[in-house]
Amino acid sequence: MSHLALIHFLCSDDVRLVDGGSRCAGRVEVLQEGQWGTVCGSRWDIDDAAVVCRQMLCGVAVAAPQYGHFGEGTGRILMGGVACGGSESTLKNCAQDEQIIIHCSHVLDAGVICADVRLVQGPHQCSGRVEVQQGVTWGTVCDADFDLHDAEVVCQQLDCGIAVEVLGGAAFGKGDSSQVWREEIQLLTAPPPPILFTGYTDSRLLGGPDSCSGTVELQYLSEWGTVCDAFWDMRAASVLCRQLQCGSALAVPGQAWFGEGRGHIWADVFECQGNETHLSQCAVSSWSRAACSHGRDAGLLCDALNGTVRLSGESDCEGHLEVYYQLAWSRVLMDSWSFKEASVVCRQLGCGSAVKLYSSSLSGTPGNDVCLTGYQCSGNESHLVNCSDPHRLNCSSSPQAFIVCSSEYIISIRLVGDAGGCAGRLEVLHQGSWGTVCGDSWDLKDAQVVCRQLQCGTALSDPVPTFFGPGTGPIWLDEVDCEGNETSLWDCPSAPWGQNDCLHKEDVGVRGREPVAREPCAAL
Repeated sequence: MSHLALIHFLCSDDVRLVDGGSRCAGRVEVLQEGQWGTVCGSRWDIDDAAVVCRQMLCGVAVAAPQYGHFGEGTGRILMGGVACGGSESTLKNCAQDEQIIIHCSHVLDAGVICADVRLVQGPHQCSGRVEVQQGVTWGTVCDADFDLHDAEVVCQQLDCGIAVEVLGGAAFGKGDSSQVWREEIQLLTAPPPPILFTGYTDSRLLGGPDSCSGTVELQYLSEWGTVCDAFWDMRAASVLCRQLQCGSALAVPGQAWFGEGRGHIWADVFECQGNETHLSQCAVSSWSRAACSHGRDAGLLCDALNGTVRLSGESDCEGHLEVYYQLAWSRVLMDSWSFKEASVVCRQLGCGSAVKLYSSSLSGTPGNDVCLTGYQCSGNESHLVNCSDPHRLNCSSSPQAFIVCSSEYIISIRLVGDAGGCAGRLEVLHQGSWGTVCGDSWDLKDAQVVCRQLQCGTALSDPVPTFFGPGTGPIWLDEVDCEGNETSLWDCPSAPWGQNDCLHKEDVGVRGREPVAREPCAAL
């Protein structure tokens, strides 16, 4: 054994893979202070898995399963919010966010599947020259004794389906002649390279506790279908959460965690970077590399509140700035804050423009001593999440942002889905995010208050079915119970903000015309 190999073996002593059937597959466990514990799978991806495989001398990462794929561990969760670049030598060299551990459980335990064989210099990841790792050295394989049966083993190990053809004669180029384990052999399989595919027309999450979590379903033409969990990762999940206006992705549970879907199963592999705004912007390889059933339907958990802002003060449009980021409310430091960023916050809250910007030396939010810094906005953004991402610091005694906006809520209620100002799906503004109203208990008296608040005349006596379509994002209000004589929807009793058991298909709508025409509204 070389000295280099010895060093790598010693470094791998503080990480192991368990319950996966081999030392190179299983649930990730790390050793800290003499105790083994698990790693939270929230934000876990293939780059993180690649570091574990390298540290374990297990070759390359094939998959980074989450949500207890290899069973739930026991004991403490020792790492969370792991963010590797993919080139680190050990998992402990990767950045992590320990705050994630607080909100994690063993159902999110991260896993890794490694392979000590790889295909290189091919047009895609499932074709190329075969190389096998021994110790820390990669070498090629002689084609003299290698046949299609051997190729099938390689394809299975790399999760690349069925072997189609074996090519010799260094068809994909010669490897290092000093490292030939068994003349060069090549393996070629059928899948095409990724293409940009824009066929999916709609998306939704079903079976979850709210509209921002559930089984992933995509619509192609008129047909809805689920997505196989073998082809779904955090990058694609982040894009879909953004597309649905549901904040950031928290986890991608597989194995039909939210229940089995019906109909078609889309076997497309989405190859997203993670910063796209729509799945149609991601490259797609339309080739199945694994058998799928509805028992492997992919799920998604989004953090719908991520990026929500509020001002803690005498009114909703004045006070200390607090931002909901990574599952917690945090204050914002003044070090990089300016009127550009303050203008975005006031706009997001519907509070006009920023008038004053103060610094305050108060501590962090109650129960949280972590503050945010690093926001950079152009000043034209409609939402703080469209600015650069912040990072977290201890508040200590650093000055924090206090904002005064020009007015209280200028726009807090609207109708969406029609060109006129008095027709559409009812949406309300709360904590800087627009959301819908559930139709439970909704009646003519509630519609009358909306019409009055929007100066849209009188509500019709005959309700008609909703036809403005379902909304996205949070469902803010439910069980609204107006008397009918209130001047604003906010004067009516209702369930607490965000608490409901509704789906977006129950979203309330209102129809009418501008007040000049003196035509009534309709409760939909």
